Amino acid sequence: MKRVVIFASGSGSNAENIINYFQNSEKISVVKVYCNKKEAGVFNRCKRLKKDCEWFSREDFSQKNILLNKLEQEADFIILAGFLWKIPEPIVQAFPNKIINIHPALLPKYGGKGMYGMRVHEAVKNNCDKETGITIHFVNERYDEGAIIFQAKTTLKITDSTKDIAQKIHDLEYEYFPKTIEKTILKNGS
Repeated sequence: MKRVVIFASGSGSNAENIINYFQNSEKISVVKVYCNKKEAGVFNRCKRLKKDCEWFSREDFSQKNILLNKLEQEADFIILAGFLWKIPEPIVQAFPNKIINIHPALLPKYGGKGMYGMRVHEAVKNNCDKETGITIHFVNERYDEGAIIFQAKTTLKITDSTKDIAQKIHDLEYEYFPKTIEKTILKNGS
């Protein structure tokens, strides 16, 4: 059984989707959720789903090995589901090609520091792009530059608002993120 830990920073809708997807899996188990924001909605979702969710500080994350030590004992893979902090190099090195992120654009477009959530959708809208999508990729030491695992596209209309774009992206995330996680873990799970 491959053990998955999810990192989240917000409401936790993607985390919930992933947890539900693997609920009855015989090969992959979501064992825990970690969150860096005490007031994040993901805590309520995890409580409802009876899934352990633990808060951690920036110091625990980046300066001490507290979180790394826990991860090395708990996880085979780490999934970033709306998690906004850059992963420290020691964690990246401890989990090579075992940290998976989803980005709400077709990387390399609209990637990098500060490009997340509605900021990405606003950039797509302002540039009058005819399509956008999601990129699921491995995490390395730089924002949004890890090897691409999977991309899915959606077409845009000139009349689409940033909220419309966000909804199209959420639909792609819910459809493809859990399936891609599963395929990636089963392929790279040794």
